[in-house]
Amino acid sequence: MDTSVILGIETSCDETAAAVVTGDGRLLSNVVASQAELHARYGGVVPEVASRRHLELVSPVVRDALEQADVPLDGVDTVAVTQGPGLVGALLVGISAAKAIAWARRLPLVPVDHLQGHVASLYLGDEPVEPPFLCLLASGGHTLLIAVRAHGDREILGTTLDDAAGEAFDKGARLLGLGYPGGAAIDRLARQGDASAHDFPVARVPGLDFSFSGLKTALYYTVRELTPTELDGRRADLAASYQHAIVRALVDRTREAAARTKLEKIAVVGGVAANSGLRAALSDAAFAPLELCTDNAAMIASAARFSRPLQYPRYLALDAYASLS
Repeated sequence: MDTSVILGIETSCDETAAAVVTGDGRLLSNVVASQAELHARYGGVVPEVASRRHLELVSPVVRDALEQADVPLDGVDTVAVTQGPGLVGALLVGISAAKAIAWARRLPLVPVDHLQGHVASLYLGDEPVEPPFLCLLASGGHTLLIAVRAHGDREILGTTLDDAAGEAFDKGARLLGLGYPGGAAIDRLARQGDASAHDFPVARVPGLDFSFSGLKTALYYTVRELTPTELDGRRADLAASYQHAIVRALVDRTREAAARTKLEKIAVVGGVAANSGLRAALSDAAFAPLELCTDNAAMIASAARFSRPLQYPRYLALDAYASLS
């Protein structure tokens, strides 16, 4: 058993997170401080507000993760941190904290791609998923289909041409007057509605890519034609139909990708993986544990187990990146 201890830090968007994971994949602690309530008044994440809040939270969150794991700072062997993609200002808070901890203890540091972290969330828990598998990554910022043939062998098969699935949920919730964050709000309301009440379009684009902007526009025009009273009466049906269209797009493309790649095992990660409609529609798939679907540091520490660390002091020049490009 690999009993080495990895401290993971994640600050790519609006969650300040730290976790402690062992080299053999045992999760000792996972602390997430969400800023959702802070950003709700704006209807979405404000980058500068997120960065300032990360500055306030990162130290106490790291301390809390170490205390919950019952691991002192000098018991940490490796530090892992999200390098990107994400909000650069937010990422730099986590990277600066990780550099400081690693430099002070002369520890190695592992920069982790946030998307690889989501995939690595599957390697934790009581029943870890091992490659090869086809992975659907659906979150607020990204929607990808990834062929994972080994821990270090990943191929992106398709991505979104416009909105991510989670972004489509948030924008749809705003149109329906449900507030932020929108994914969970639509999921709750959809359970009271009729998914067949409205026939929203599912875009068919070349290859294995996704597109959700047309669906969002269709909801906008539907809502625009309703009076406030009519919207109140149809809100649950609209939520159910809109969710059904997003789920159908994700499931159809995932099944198509599985057939093309001949990867029999399907796994789903990211914030949208918590959606009850998607879990029901892909009941034969392996889903990341619910507590590891949204952004967290446990997945970052998990990914570090399969990545090459930077040795002291090479990581002092490490910078963040905003996007995959």
